[in-house]
Amino acid sequence: MQQWIALYLPNLPLEALTRALATPEPQAVAEHHRIVACDGKAAARGVRPGLSTAAASALAREVAIHPRNPAEETECLLGLAGWAAQFTPSVTLELPDSLVLEVSGSLKLFQGLEHIAGSLRAGCARMGLTALVAAAPTARAASWLAHAGSERFVADPAALEGVLAGLPVRVMTGDAATREALAAIGATHIGDVAALPRAGLARRFGRKLLDDLDRALGRVPDPRTFFTPPAEFRARLELPAEVTQAEALLFAARRLFVQLEGFLAARAGGVQRLALRLFHREARFTEVPIGLVAPARDAAHFTLLARERLEGLVLPAAVRAIALDAGDVVPLAGEALALFDDGVSSPGDWKKLVERLRARLGGTAVHYLAVAAEHRPERASRESGTDAGAAGADHPGLRPFWLLPAPQPLEEIDAAPHRGGPLKLLAGPERIESGWWDGGDVARDYFVAETADRALVWVYRERRAPGGWFLHGLFG
Repeated sequence: MQQWIALYLPNLPLEALTRALATPEPQAVAEHHRIVACDGKAAARGVRPGLSTAAASALAREVAIHPRNPAEETECLLGLAGWAAQFTPSVTLELPDSLVLEVSGSLKLFQGLEHIAGSLRAGCARMGLTALVAAAPTARAASWLAHAGSERFVADPAALEGVLAGLPVRVMTGDAATREALAAIGATHIGDVAALPRAGLARRFGRKLLDDLDRALGRVPDPRTFFTPPAEFRARLELPAEVTQAEALLFAARRLFVQLEGFLAARAGGVQRLALRLFHREARFTEVPIGLVAPARDAAHFTLLARERLEGLVLPAAVRAIALDAGDVVPLAGEALALFDDGVSSPGDWKKLVERLRARLGGTAVHYLAVAAEHRPERASRESGTDAGAAGADHPGLRPFWLLPAPQPLEEIDAAPHRGGPLKLLAGPERIESGWWDGGDVARDYFVAETADRALVWVYRERRAPGGWFLHGLFG
């Protein structure tokens, strides 16, 4: 049995234009000189949908009235569809303001319908969108429930007819003349429409009304075209007002990072390169690149890195829009978790530290010790500006973390090395003979030794004349 979840965005005309900034001014959106949406601050001043823009301005001069932008609403809905694909590949758009997801195959993975609905609601809120969520065995029924504001989860197909009967007729049709004609004959709810003679209803209002009702009740199929996410992530937010301080852009960047996180989760992948683009007038933009040590998709970590990059950034001009471009999506392996929490930091935490240092100090300020394909210990590592070290040799013996700048001669008494007392050889020998081709050839036998104070050291015996023992490294 199929199970559908519908997301209805009742404030999309407003939120598509204003979610990029948290502004104290009341906001409203108008189309054809009429208010179509407004926020709570504007509503508190008497502004409401349907009011003329002149009347709204007269009621509250401080209300910022934006012209409606259907293209921006569509882009927002497409971005939300790409984010929602992390829960199911079966996502369909219902323009201009809704998504419907078929989630029957995802219920066990995401711990049930309520958990999926809660995650959808919370994710929309993090992206600055208000979502009404409902579920039903058919896509159209779920959509009607959400549009009616009835956030119910109906699992039993037998209960569907009774649940839909109480919904208002407005969710069935957007045609005002049809709604008025139905109201004139006393049909104000879906149950009233379903009780009318079908032949007469079809003659007066056309087959579409009956077909939609049958699809909602599951009597006839309701074929859908599913959304296909793009191969690359690109998203842009227009700012409701120009911004002159780079730090203020973090609010909008966080919205984009949340959207990117869901997009990557849907593809079970991550990215290693991001770029924020801050658009100014005359199509100019400032690019803020963000690099990562390893592929990731954590929106919170992306936000931390963006904060480091934006702090202290001097903008050449005011910013009117912000965009996020992600590099190639690569597979992201899952993290192996411990059975019990031992309080020890994850091994991957050092990568996040390096990324933050790079974001704050610059990409060339942090270097790595990379492994080189070399057996001679003094040449087996090198400094690298990236985390991609060369493939190293397979060293069979133990290696200390600290090597001395140059090997130190040790005192030899009775053919045994001494350093504040005799050294106890614990492991070895590991013979290294290498470098004849470049004039730096060595011939050594290495040992792990213990000093009188029980410290571990790495020593070797020179096999060529004049021989002798040398200290080369210290174990932590």
